[in-house]
Amino acid sequence: MKQLNRNLAYLLLFVFVITGCKKDIQGDPVTPAPDLFVSASSLGTFPRATIQAFAISAGLGSYTALIKYDVDFFKLIYNTTYKGKPIQASGLLAIPKNVPVMPSLLSAQHGTMFKNTDVPSNFPAAFSGFELFAAGGFVTIIPDFIGYGVSQNIPHPYYDQLHSGLAVVDMIKATKSYLSKQSIAISNRLFLFGYSEGGYVTMAAQKEIETNPAHNLTLTAAAEGAGGYDLTGILSAITANPRYEAPSYLALLIRGYNSTYDWNRPYTDFFQQPYADRIPNLLNGTKTRGEVDVQLTNSPTALFTPTFYANLLNANAETALKQKLTENSFLNWVPKSPTRLYHGTADEAVFYQTTVNTFNKFKAAGATNVEFFTIQNGTHESSVQPMIENVLPWIQSLDK
Repeated sequence: MKQLNRNLAYLLLFVFVITGCKKDIQGDPVTPAPDLFVSASSLGTFPRATIQAFAISAGLGSYTALIKYDVDFFKLIYNTTYKGKPIQASGLLAIPKNVPVMPSLLSAQHGTMFKNTDVPSNFPAAFSGFELFAAGGFVTIIPDFIGYGVSQNIPHPYYDQLHSGLAVVDMIKATKSYLSKQSIAISNRLFLFGYSEGGYVTMAAQKEIETNPAHNLTLTAAAEGAGGYDLTGILSAITANPRYEAPSYLALLIRGYNSTYDWNRPYTDFFQQPYADRIPNLLNGTKTRGEVDVQLTNSPTALFTPTFYANLLNANAETALKQKLTENSFLNWVPKSPTRLYHGTADEAVFYQTTVNTFNKFKAAGATNVEFFTIQNGTHESSVQPMIENVLPWIQSLDK
C-alpha cells in the first residue's frame, strides 16, 4: 500500500502541474457512425473537500491543496465488441466542475488487475488515484477493460491488441457522445497515458486511432511506460531465466488467450499440479495479485509442465500460441502522434528489453515522432516517478 500510494502521488503531481468516417464513394449516402453510448449513472458530485479527504486516506495528504475542482463522477456503460460480437463494457467518467478554460480529454489506462472490486467504475468504494486527474482539470476516463465491471463474466483478454485498443477507443467515443448530449464542451486535445498493462493498452488504442480513420479521433500525444509491447521477446526472456517474479501474469495470459482464441485447452496442458487446479479459483476475481502469486511459483520450470516448457523452446512447437504473441506485439506499425516510451533497466516484471526492441523496430521502420527514455536502475515500481517527471513539461507544452 505504501508503494501504491507513492505511485499515486506521482500521478497526482502530474495532474496538477498540467492544468470522420472513411471517405465515401461519390454518390453513396453517408452512414452515420453508431452511437456507442449506453448510459451514465451518477456516482455523485464530490466537492473538493471530499476529494481531499480521499487523498488523505490514500496517503496523499501533502497534495490536498492542489485539488482545485469539484467533480461529477459517473459509471459509464458503452458498446464495444468481443470476438466480433457486440457487448457492453464500463468505466469511470470524471468531469471537473467550473473549470475556467475548456478542459482536455484524458484517458488513463490502469495496470494489471485481478480483483473485480478494484475496477475504476466501482468508485468511490474503489479509489485508484487516477480520479484525481479530474480534480486537477481534465475530463478523465478510466476504462475498466473487457473482463471487468459489467463485462466481468468474460475472461479478460490480457495482452490482446484488438480488444485492448477497442475498449479504450470505444469508451472515448461514447464519452464524447455523452458530453455532446449534455452540452459539455471540451477542447480538441486527446491524451493517452498508461503504465504496465496500461502502457500496452495505451499503445493498442493509439494504433487503433491512427490506423482506423473511421473512429474520427485525433490523438494529441501518448505516454506509455513499461508495457509488454514485444511479447515474443518477453517469452524468450522468461524461458531464459530461472525465476520470474510475476507468475500471476503468466496464468492470466494463458487463461486470456485460451478463451479469446477458443482453444479451450485444459490448464494441465500448460501448468503442473497443483497449480493447474488452483488457477481457476485464483483468477475468479476475488483475489489480489499478491494472493495469486503466493499460490503459484517463481520458477517457470516448476510452473509449466515439462512438455509445455520444452515446446516453448522449440521453434516448431506451440505454434498457435507463438503466432498470437507475434500478432499481438507491435512489429509492423509506426506511431504517428507524438509518443514517448519509458522503461526502467531493472524492471523485474516487464523486461526492459521489450521497449528497446519495440523502439528499435519503430526507428528502423522510419518513425520520426517517437522518443525513448531509459530509466537507469529503475524497477517496475520505481520507474513511475522519473517517467512522470519527464512527461510533465512535455504534456504541458502540448496542452495549449
